[in-house]
Amino acid sequence: MKNKKIIMYVSVVLIVVILIGVGYIIYNKLKNKNTKPENISEIIPQAEITEEQLRQTVVNLYFLDAKTLTLKTETRKIDSKELINNPYEKLINLLMQGPKDETLLKLIPENTKLNSVKIQDNILYIDFSEDFIKEQNLGKEQEEIILKSIVNTVTELNEVNKVAFLIDGKEDKGFPDEGVIFNKIFVRE
Repeated sequence: MKNKKIIMYVSVVLIVVILIGVGYIIYNKLKNKNTKPENISEIIPQAEITEEQLRQTVVNLYFLDAKTLTLKTETRKIDSKELINNPYEKLINLLMQGPKDETLLKLIPENTKLNSVKIQDNILYIDFSEDFIKEQNLGKEQEEIILKSIVNTVTELNEVNKVAFLIDGKEDKGFPDEGVIFNKIFVRE
């Protein structure tokens, strides 16, 4: 009978130890489910962006402020696909169309045509038609503002920091009053 009591006590202790062990394992599994590992951060989803918003980009165009007679930036959102083939041509065409803000003035004459735009050795060569300079007797200061508006606009893009102007393919042209001749490289100021 003594042996039966000992076996019974040992069995009870063994069952209690097994139950405590199983309980401990279950407790740890539940605890680990409710805590995040330290090296994994929670991912918070961003607001959904529409395809149209994804394609939008901002460009800065420089026009003359009618009141202060200084250059002022006009920021526009355009479809980024429009900048893929020749971004500089697109920017110059936007300048040629003129500002949307009524307090700003268009600087490129109405009948001017953009013959070509090309990059060579980090210099952007802009070739305008003769109409760009024809009948422009504005004086050196105003002529420099016209060129500065173009230079500042195209140098907003990273690939270019120097600009050369051509008139119908010729570098030695300039405004009729000879205030500014296009025989030099222009840089952003």
